[in-house]
Amino acid sequence: MKTIGLIGGMSWESSLEYYRIINEAVKKKLGEPHSCKSVMYSVDFAEYEKLQHKGKWELLTSKMIDVARKLEKAGVDLILICTNTMHKMAADVQKSITVPLLHIADAAAEEIKAKNMNKVGLLGTKFTMEENFYKERLKEKYGIDVVIPDAQEREVVHNVIYKELISGIIKEESRDKFRKIIKNLKKNGGEGVILGCTEIPLLIKNEDSEIPIFDTTMLHAKKAVDFALEQNNL
Repeated sequence: MKTIGLIGGMSWESSLEYYRIINEAVKKKLGEPHSCKSVMYSVDFAEYEKLQHKGKWELLTSKMIDVARKLEKAGVDLILICTNTMHKMAADVQKSITVPLLHIADAAAEEIKAKNMNKVGLLGTKFTMEENFYKERLKEKYGIDVVIPDAQEREVVHNVIYKELISGIIKEESRDKFRKIIKNLKKNGGEGVILGCTEIPLLIKNEDSEIPIFDTTMLHAKKAVDFALEQNNL
């Protein structure tokens, strides 16, 4: 079994889900009492959140590279960034380490293509929805077109993430807002919807959407387990 390195804490609410999903998947594949070999470096998200909203991406990239190198020194065989937004610097992080970095957008795209879909909605932070680092990867590498909510809806999604979900606050009124936004994504041609923030699956489940959801936390974590166990052909 390979050792999985996790860059967590962004937020710890979703990092907890990564740890749970990975261990449950290993147990399912190998049986009791197996669990995953893993090392998690959990950051203080308050520091990172402030830098995100100040646009200090170069500093954030430096910090992420530093964490990834520490995980590599700790002996991990692969690394996951346990958040969608911080994949903005995924390429720079990968260049700075020798072990593979499993990209969260790839995990989503592979599942989307497996369902023969070519156009999906994307929910996430405004950084993920509005900038190109995520959408372009889906388009250029997989031929998947992406639709995003309108400006007002993007503001709603972003605020729910940062003011509620990262603190584990789940509100029914926010769920209703997300349901309406997903309906609009469907009207605009979305065959499915990427939950492109690892906290959104805490709020939105399959029953909340008229179109298939792609839970990036789940897909990313399971891809890591497949990679960690591939030597056993499992």
